Amino acid sequence: MLIKITAGKYTYKDFSFLFLAAFLFFSCHEKKARIVEPSFYYWKSVFRLDGTAQQTMDSLQVKNLYTKFFDVDWDGVSNVPAPVAKLQSTNFRLHQGVAVIPVVFITNECIQKIDTAQIAGLAVNIHTLINEISKSNKFNIIDELQIDCDWTASTKSSYFQLLRLIREQDPGLQLSATIRLHQIKYLSKSGIPPVDKGMLMCYNMGNLKNPATKNSIIETEELKKYTGSLSQYPLPLDIALPLFSWNVLFRKNVYSGLIENIPATVFTNTFTLKKDNRIELLQDTLLQGYNLKKGDILRTEESNYSEIIAVAESVNARLKNTRVRVALFHMDAVILNKYSFHELEAIYNSMR
Repeated sequence: MLIKITAGKYTYKDFSFLFLAAFLFFSCHEKKARIVEPSFYYWKSVFRLDGTAQQTMDSLQVKNLYTKFFDVDWDGVSNVPAPVAKLQSTNFRLHQGVAVIPVVFITNECIQKIDTAQIAGLAVNIHTLINEISKSNKFNIIDELQIDCDWTASTKSSYFQLLRLIREQDPGLQLSATIRLHQIKYLSKSGIPPVDKGMLMCYNMGNLKNPATKNSIIETEELKKYTGSLSQYPLPLDIALPLFSWNVLFRKNVYSGLIENIPATVFTNTFTLKKDNRIELLQDTLLQGYNLKKGDILRTEESNYSEIIAVAESVNARLKNTRVRVALFHMDAVILNKYSFHELEAIYNSMR
């Protein structure tokens, strides 16, 4: 249709047409809101939520709690995979409507050392132990199982075979696997796990052991190095975002471990020198069970709210699925007290 112009001016009908055309154009191109299911991880060995945690879950309408049931590590004495850090049974009961999703963490060393004959037995043992822990805690009906393993190109064959055999134990159970950022970027080497969906872990993205790293937990610019092809990933992806913090210890400029749960208030000027997110020990100090030496450097790393939002928005722009579970790591009263309800709500909303 041609627009009539008279004496350099648009007529009333012309403006009506332009308005209608613009409305239709933007309506057709408007991004549909993604359905977000607020979720949390629970990563403790005793299953119990305090009042703060329960109130937070209720207020945010959290319906899924990804709960670590146990780890699988390699027993070097018996040369077999063995469960460790099993979830202890308690009398605590979740509110109705909250689903517990078992998570089993398997070390990459275990996958490296396991032989073909042991894989089938491990799949059976994992399934059996999950049922035992679920029954002893009287969890609600479980319809999903998540396996957490940072597999590599050299271990993917054994790991993927394990996943197939785990699925065979209960074909009606939805199976998911955690996906690291490097497994997105190097898809051809990492392969695609034989599961129903993945949980993309948007944290621990920097080089923890490098003294020059700013924040290995979360950094938007670091994330962008790995997610350029995220929209082409063949599995639907849920998203995990961090809430935790820690101190990374360096002794003589060499990584020496992680120190957790030490409040910043204990680092006073009497025995430390602070610059940016680095703390230098000025004298030998025994601090809450940690034997720190003069000259040690602690790099304080946190999950800053603004950084979490920036990472979520960056992932949101590339994520293709229209429904997503956003799981925050992890459910802990000390951690939750660092964030307001509105901040936690905004993190979920940033993925819509």
